[in-house]
Amino acid sequence: MSRLKALLFDVDGTLADTERDGHRPAFNAAFREAGLDWHWDEATYGELLAVTGGKERIRFFLREFIEGFNPPADLDGFIAGLHQAKTRHYLAMLQEGGIPLRPGVRRLIEEARRTGLTIGIATTTTPENVSYLLRATLGADAPGWFSVIAAGDVVPAKKPAPDIYQWALQRLELDASDCLALEDSGNGVRSARDAGLATVVTTNGYTEGDDFDGAALVVDQFGEPESPFRVLAGNAHGREYFDLDLARAILA
Repeated sequence: MSRLKALLFDVDGTLADTERDGHRPAFNAAFREAGLDWHWDEATYGELLAVTGGKERIRFFLREFIEGFNPPADLDGFIAGLHQAKTRHYLAMLQEGGIPLRPGVRRLIEEARRTGLTIGIATTTTPENVSYLLRATLGADAPGWFSVIAAGDVVPAKKPAPDIYQWALQRLELDASDCLALEDSGNGVRSARDAGLATVVTTNGYTEGDDFDGAALVVDQFGEPESPFRVLAGNAHGREYFDLDLARAILA
């Protein structure tokens, strides 16, 4: 029987609703700053979320949405510059406290720390985005609570490839069967599943229509004792909010 040894958190959409209220407006601010007339509304951004990674998302947008775009000689540098500007705008938003954690996230992290359970991060977003979000929402020392932060370009292939989870598991020296992934998207589920991890999904407005095939449990939020989650698929084992007892029941 598997024993729960670690929780591995995705970031964007899982810890906080960063996509709609953070990354999207930050991309638009970067475009305006560069003198571009591009604007990603919520519907467009929802389509772009099928592509993981900010630089990859810009490249896809140029290829699929902009007709007649004349790329600069250094396209990679152009995209990297836009992404750096976007990150700067996003981090400024985090410092202003405009992006709160999703329901149940703080409680779950605090429970894990109180019981000595290992927690880690496995995400396609940049390390800077991760550390700023954790500091802004949980405190200055919060990044140090996580035994591994697998983020950004530490692996060449982003989700839905399993590489980021495999990298995290190697650093933790843990078997996938002893860990649980917490995700929000179909790409995240495929990444975790192909790395051998059981997965719990907390959906959001952008991902609620994704294919979560292989997830052990799909809920609309982690929930709180006074604000239970809604089970969309899977077995919640009689629980009304996600906690470590439910995590252990899922692995067992």
